[in-house]
Amino acid sequence: MIEMLESARAAARICAQLSDKERNSALYAMADAISKQSESICAANTKDMANAKDLPMSMQKRLELNAQKVAAMAKAVADVAGLPDVVGQAKRVWKTKADLEITQVSVPLGVIGVIYESRPNVTSDVSALCFKSGNVCVLKGGKEAYHSNKAIHSALQQALQQHNLPKECVSMIQDTSRESVLAFVKMDKYVDLLIPRGGEGLIEFVKHNASIPIIKHDKGVCHTYIHKDADLQKAKAIVLNAKLSYPAACNACECVIVDSALGTQVLSEIVESLHTHKISVRFETQALLESLGTELDGLADFTKEWGDRIINLKIVGGFEEALEHISRYGSGHSECIVSENKAVCEQFLSSVDAACVYVNASTRFSDGGEFGFGAEVGISTSKLHARGPMGIESLLSYKYCITGNGQVRE
Repeated sequence: MIEMLESARAAARICAQLSDKERNSALYAMADAISKQSESICAANTKDMANAKDLPMSMQKRLELNAQKVAAMAKAVADVAGLPDVVGQAKRVWKTKADLEITQVSVPLGVIGVIYESRPNVTSDVSALCFKSGNVCVLKGGKEAYHSNKAIHSALQQALQQHNLPKECVSMIQDTSRESVLAFVKMDKYVDLLIPRGGEGLIEFVKHNASIPIIKHDKGVCHTYIHKDADLQKAKAIVLNAKLSYPAACNACECVIVDSALGTQVLSEIVESLHTHKISVRFETQALLESLGTELDGLADFTKEWGDRIINLKIVGGFEEALEHISRYGSGHSECIVSENKAVCEQFLSSVDAACVYVNASTRFSDGGEFGFGAEVGISTSKLHARGPMGIESLLSYKYCITGNGQVRE
């Protein structure tokens, strides 16, 4: 591992000095390589899926690839290539009282490690974003996606070598053991930033063992709050999309909060709408379930990211109680209010502490591609130094370039 990380460190110096034209040319070659090797990537994924039958359905959904998904991966890489250059840009220029000219310049972070589970598309997304921003990435995928990740990584490295670039610009640790994770997270001599993406167990393990600075990409316990002034049809559509368009996604809604002022009839309509679409509704109390006269789905667990066709239901006495519930159980990912009351919506936007806060729109839009970033390294639930969908600008730091004319400080 150390030999590989030393090579990655050396490659980072080369990658940082490439022109944007050189980076883009290699990125388009990566996209082309993924497209041309779609069949072999899907065949590798078939091996992983055959070994994944004991995994939770949400992880299997995240793991699965097909020709359409591989095409989307290739497009995401090409989209990243089409983004504006962000490396070496002057962010600010000013003169000091000593007549020094100071320029704040954007620079790559260096070597970025990413540990992730399931999602093979992370391999290409992260590689493209890191390379576009002048960084080298070191990938550590899970054993459940071993064959898929290896096939995608091979395609990316072939494209790099076609352009006479170090293949270590996109590096991968292929040892899938827990011991290798433990060793990797302590390699602060070689790795500048570590990004863990996955389940709660992985995040906690990395957080407690890493000596490298980390940006967490934690679970998504996302809420949709139906305020008493909501348009009910709009609310139903938003909740259904936030839950059903991809139940296993971290930006899927896991809890719908309903104002008690809407009344039992409206609440029953919401529950009926969810049941019609085969969503299991988990209630806070048995008494609430009985008062609605509905079938038994089970009791809520407000801490849980279901990742399935299951949703918690919380009844609140008003706006402040909804905020309190989100503050207590939200994971800082994505939160939504559905309301036609502009003042309440503004208060929600300013009061809720989350990476993405929505008014009258599905939480499923929390995504680098949807935000116009081309792709994403993930969705950060940290506050330092990046938050929300992480695109290329989140993978940069800066330095100060100071020009003088013989000045010395008195």
